[in-house]
Amino acid sequence: MFEPTGIIAAMATPFFDDESINRDELRNQVHRFVDAGVHGLFCLGTNGESFALTYDEKIQVMETVIEESAGRLPVYVGTGCITTAETIALTKAAGDLGADCASIICPYFAESSQEQLFNHFKSVAESVDIPIVLYNIPARTGVNLSHQIVSKLARIPNIVGIKDSSGNFDNILRYIEETRGIGDKPFNVLSGNDSLILWTLFAGGSGGISGVSNVLPDTMAAIYDLWRAGDFEKARKVQDSIRPLRDCLKLGNPNSIIKRAANLRGEKLGPCRAPFNITSNSIDDTLREVLALYA
Repeated sequence: MFEPTGIIAAMATPFFDDESINRDELRNQVHRFVDAGVHGLFCLGTNGESFALTYDEKIQVMETVIEESAGRLPVYVGTGCITTAETIALTKAAGDLGADCASIICPYFAESSQEQLFNHFKSVAESVDIPIVLYNIPARTGVNLSHQIVSKLARIPNIVGIKDSSGNFDNILRYIEETRGIGDKPFNVLSGNDSLILWTLFAGGSGGISGVSNVLPDTMAAIYDLWRAGDFEKARKVQDSIRPLRDCLKLGNPNSIIKRAANLRGEKLGPCRAPFNITSNSIDDTLREVLALYA
């Protein structure tokens, strides 16, 4: 059974200035992450601006990343939509294109009960063959996937893990505690908060899906590699080193800040789609000052 582990880069989607998808640069980013030593690629997540892409554009992105990766790294694809039917359709498409795993966010905008969330994820999982990582990000969806529901979902054969972006470490701990030893397969808990990756590993988690990887991919990969090698003190120092950049996320929409920081560092990711683009000289000045720490 597929196991999501390590540092998985939450890839930004590159755009041209007219906001059309820059597929050539998307291919370049795949090579960049492979060379940096990350352990997986995650397209069409929050940092990938999946919320701003059409269905057909999502197909273009996943097709490009899967093709360019060519099996060098596992490819995770964000396939969660608002309705169950659309989520099933996009998840099936990801599987047909050769994705290794689907990441499925809680439905958003309309309120869902925990029972409705359980039925949603169960229906999707039973309709597809691809492994699934649940995605909990209550600040964006308005709902926190409870540890009780996660422990039930973990028993479904192709639901193999969860990414938690709540920022609440106790939430991560409950997921780990409530799914330990369930069923006949591992259930892997990943941090979606870059600041909590090492502590998630120490607690029994499996790694993280990292937005900061768009700016500092080799640094993020080193956290996991050093932890796995048993060099815990150095791993802690590397984990601590990203704090100045993480502190910049409060300046605006976090994934917009990450994309802007990557551009200022020399990447060619282009703008975020309006109205979420960063065009502030003061923010740029702050980011440049912080990025100088990583020169």
